[in-house]
Amino acid sequence: MAPAVKVGNIVYVSGQLARDAEDRIEGDMATQTRRCLENLRIILEAAGARMEHVVKLNAYITDMRLAPQAWAVRTEYFSAHPPACTGVQVVALTRPEAMIEIEAVAVITD
Repeated sequence: MAPAVKVGNIVYVSGQLARDAEDRIEGDMATQTRRCLENLRIILEAAGARMEHVVKLNAYITDMRLAPQAWAVRTEYFSAHPPACTGVQVVALTRPEAMIEIEAVAVITD
């Protein structure tokens, strides 16, 4: 699976778990959300995009009671121009310790 696919000026980023450099997933919802968004940022930059280019986020969450923690972290990354966002509760993700997975679409405008 490709971490991202770039078509013209659009970057489609595959779902990102909160994996660190050693492939560990640790922490509470806020910590995992922050790591997902940092992974997203790294992938976008590799494709020539930036976080401000993100127009759509989809978040897959295992417990919607924790969603407010994820949304608070999302605001740290997208305060000036927040993208459209969908949050969906799922039964499980591909790693049992994962609480959230985030995918994105970015449109490079400059």
